Amino acid sequence: MSRRVRAEKRPIIADYKYDDRLVTQFISCLLKKGKRSTAERIFYDSLAKAEKKGGSEGLELFHKAMNNVKPVVEVRSRRVGGATYQVPVEVRQERRTALAIRWLIQYARGRNEKSMSDRLANELVAAANNEGASIKKKEDTHKMAEANKAFAHFRW
Repeated sequence: MSRRVRAEKRPIIADYKYDDRLVTQFISCLLKKGKRSTAERIFYDSLAKAEKKGGSEGLELFHKAMNNVKPVVEVRSRRVGGATYQVPVEVRQERRTALAIRWLIQYARGRNEKSMSDRLANELVAAANNEGASIKKKEDTHKMAEANKAFAHFRW
């Protein structure tokens, strides 16, 4: 990492099907070994399956799930005079989105359905209904921040 110049953020190009930047970002995090077409197929299939299960439109369900999973606060380690404190800090908007994407994909991969598109569809439907493993992760993060609220004055 360079100490001189801060790396510039590259613009995210919207996907071809829904014309949505968030979908492109999600697909980029979903892909493995550079296989974008496979990741796109998995994502679009999962949206179609989620649409059947969830009842509402697939993209709308995806956005609802993402908004439900995004954390507001998290804890950061801060070393003060030999002791390490877990200090609650508000999460930046870009990091909120990145964490939500990461958690959705991580817990979808951990499910035990047959295909990845089934796993992702079920995790999206669960997250849209405020249940599932990714929502539990968000709630655990918020509980940890709430428990350590006493150390908020160590914020930097």
